[in-house]
Amino acid sequence: MKNIIMLLMITLAVSSCSQQPQPQSLFNGTDLTGWHIDVPKMDDDPSLTSPFIVRDGMLVSLGTPKGHLITDEIYKDYRLEVQYRFAGEPGNCGVLVHASVPRALYKMFPKSLEVQMHHENAGDFWCIVEDVTVPDMEARRGPREEWGITEGKKRQVINLTDGSENPLGEWNTMVIECLGNALKVWVNGDLVNHGTDCTTDKGQIAVQAEGSEVEFRKILLTPITEFSL
Repeated sequence: MKNIIMLLMITLAVSSCSQQPQPQSLFNGTDLTGWHIDVPKMDDDPSLTSPFIVRDGMLVSLGTPKGHLITDEIYKDYRLEVQYRFAGEPGNCGVLVHASVPRALYKMFPKSLEVQMHHENAGDFWCIVEDVTVPDMEARRGPREEWGITEGKKRQVINLTDGSENPLGEWNTMVIECLGNALKVWVNGDLVNHGTDCTTDKGQIAVQAEGSEVEFRKILLTPITEFSL
């Protein structure tokens, strides 16, 4: 009888583990399968070198010409872990979540919410024809009458911390959790932003080419049903 009970317990444990959501790497380390490139300048000059390449098993955003690398699939309710570093001079880049309509802002940026990677500003939100609410909104976004989600409006929402990024040349880990109409962002373990009442709850994921070379060695997505913390 004891052997039967033990066998049942093991079976239940294995079954429970097998039902856990499995992480999915969005980058296969070899090519850009599962992604497509949207670089406006390449429309008129297709001979331009794409700003997104694979080098030494890493996804690299060369920074120029400016544009986006966008997943083919739409995602909802997930944890996205991104490991990145600036390969040379520090600068600008970002991960866009809930992306949809291409070139919706400045004929460049897809409708989305950007999680900023700009050096010393990692974790800021930028509203790109979508919106989000955070605590202390006026202190972190500016005067209410200037808020907006289109050109010329205050679209930046400052993050909660300073000093969360590692020294230049070292790898940073950014975790973005999107659940329903809320999202949370951690940088190297620090909770750096938390937004609610997002105007969308699903979409594609995009990586920017925005002037600086950035290397990515991990882009891992796991379905979630609750926030980590």
